[in-house]
Amino acid sequence: MEVILEFFSREFYGNTIGMWGLSILIIIVSIVLAKLIMWLAKNIVRKLTKKTKSKIDDIIVDMLEEPLAFAIIIFGVWYALKFLTLSEGAEKFVSQVYYILIIFDVAWLLNRLVEAIIKEYLKPLVEKSDTDLDDQLLPIIAKSIKVTIWILAIIIGLNNAGYNIGALLAGMGIGGLALAMAAKDSVSNIFGGFTIFTDKPFTLKDRVLVDGIDGVVEEIGIRSTRIRTLAGRLVTIPNSKFTGNKIENISSEPNRKVSLNLGLTYDTTPENIQKALDILKDIRQKNESLEDKEVLGFNAFNDFALNIMFIYYIKKGEDNVVVQTAVNLEILKQFNAEKLEFAFPTQTIFTVNG
Repeated sequence: MEVILEFFSREFYGNTIGMWGLSILIIIVSIVLAKLIMWLAKNIVRKLTKKTKSKIDDIIVDMLEEPLAFAIIIFGVWYALKFLTLSEGAEKFVSQVYYILIIFDVAWLLNRLVEAIIKEYLKPLVEKSDTDLDDQLLPIIAKSIKVTIWILAIIIGLNNAGYNIGALLAGMGIGGLALAMAAKDSVSNIFGGFTIFTDKPFTLKDRVLVDGIDGVVEEIGIRSTRIRTLAGRLVTIPNSKFTGNKIENISSEPNRKVSLNLGLTYDTTPENIQKALDILKDIRQKNESLEDKEVLGFNAFNDFALNIMFIYYIKKGEDNVVVQTAVNLEILKQFNAEKLEFAFPTQTIFTVNG
């Protein structure tokens, strides 16, 4: 027993091993307590709040869960260090870090609150509105609020930690030119974002083609825009690309133009050519997915075929691939029924017997 007491009485960096052990034990207990609170929140409290009609209690639980656990750990570490005798410099450093972490935790809590309110209340209201402007502005407003909270947290945290914020800001002013040069791309992207909002070359859910990327717009931000390509990949494009490149808004087209060139064999009679023209016109008239117009004519004597040009227009909102398939199948079916033969490249080779 005396040996154990003697061991714990030994000093190590100005404190006994017993005091170090007590401090470590307090830290471990605070971590375990934080884990326990998170477990209770996820497995018990959340199940209870889901049974209520109000969403406020769900928001509060989700908002407090992780920041509260982090606050317990911060307090546990701070309380544990109180048992130790530290140098003046070490105590000052611990105090500064403690203030910064507390401010960080509060900022984290506020950000989670903002995110929860936007997700549960504002986003459903925006989605129900008729205009797309609020859908575009909501993510930007949300990000701006979050950035503002973090900037204020950094300023307040550094100020409470004893740093001279005025001197830091003055130092930043000295390096402002270098910062502006380094951030010129970001500034270009921000101006590109304002151009998108003012000129409105596209809106959310529009299909666009820009810089070789074809896809649907999912999010328009201050610095970048996210597009889901036809292959399902999410592409993030800097907004400056939209001011320096041509933008093709595919969704803005009133209809989809489809051009067909049908080549019939040279032994096709004029009567059968007319029959083919009548069939194509009839197909267009009976298909409700097509506009009430077409361009149709016997327009060329090609090398291997008599060419019929058939241009039709698919109505906006229709599935282009499905409609084209239906039209092509009907053409093939009726041409085969009338024995109208499609031509293909052929050559006749004459040989001379010597």
